[in-house]
Amino acid sequence: MSERAAEESGTEERKSRPLLMQLLSWATACGCFYLVYGRIAAAAARQSQTPLAYLLEFFGEANWWLWLGLMIPYSIFFFLVDAHASWRVIRWYNAPAIRYLDVLPIRASAYILSLMNEQVGKGAMSLYLWRRYQVPGWEAVSSMILLGMVEIYQLLLFSSVGVMLYFDLVQEASTQLPLPRILATVYVVAAVYFPVHLLYFSGRIFPGSSLRDTKVLYALRKAKALDYLLVLLFKAPNLLMAVMIYTLALELFHVDIAFGQMLAFLPVIFLAAALPLPFHAGALLLWTVLFPDYPEVGAFSLVMHTFFVLFNAVIGLIFLPRANRELFSDQPAAPGTR
Repeated sequence: MSERAAEESGTEERKSRPLLMQLLSWATACGCFYLVYGRIAAAAARQSQTPLAYLLEFFGEANWWLWLGLMIPYSIFFFLVDAHASWRVIRWYNAPAIRYLDVLPIRASAYILSLMNEQVGKGAMSLYLWRRYQVPGWEAVSSMILLGMVEIYQLLLFSSVGVMLYFDLVQEASTQLPLPRILATVYVVAAVYFPVHLLYFSGRIFPGSSLRDTKVLYALRKAKALDYLLVLLFKAPNLLMAVMIYTLALELFHVDIAFGQMLAFLPVIFLAAALPLPFHAGALLLWTVLFPDYPEVGAFSLVMHTFFVLFNAVIGLIFLPRANRELFSDQPAAPGTR
């Protein structure tokens, strides 16, 4: 095989990988939707109804005005807290001169791009930091990685607290999966990894490793243990508010799920939502697994998530004109020295 033919073959192979991953993710999502539909159909059959009639009755009994009264303030609250956590990390590691009000437009506008892909939204924030504060792109991305890591640990931490406080509820929900064993394993692995993470990126272990010097890991090298704790505390109000809002919203849909169950399970569901599946199909299925007595909560979660991301995009549209002015301005806002 000639060198040119080998190069063309390699290029075709690289192009086929993303397509294969997309097909696999869509096939997995379809499988999740099929399983959820099967659970809803079985519940509907027990009441001598069609799945459509069953869902229409479920949604028809909800108090939608009160639901909007919960979701709109929650979405605004989430945006303000989320922007604050992002601002703190960016100010620490990328642009000390940036203000909280400067972060609001670009964080809100990123929600619009996140409708297509969450990574595209993070890329927009990195572009903003480069254009306005001369922050190298990879170093800006490193802050997004740190935020993502803290978010995962926040979900695990709150879930572990919920499981410890309401262990009996977790056992009751373990009809299809050994949840206590699975969750305990995940908690132990995460707890063991974090000190190793700190020691590695501080250079105290594996001093000869060059991986830690990668530009995209800049924020991880700079971060101290206290930084992680502070970011977690900055983001914590959003998760606590989510647990309360989801519990209250389910009551409006006449689904009786205790606050303790939601505290234990909602963070795990949010972790499943982070899987690269269309329509957060993994989280949709997990709802029906964790709450088998209410298979309709799968459809409920889809409505909750759809409204949440769309309303966040509306917030983004409000800030979009200012974000565009700042993003495409030829004048930098301030030096990006750290």
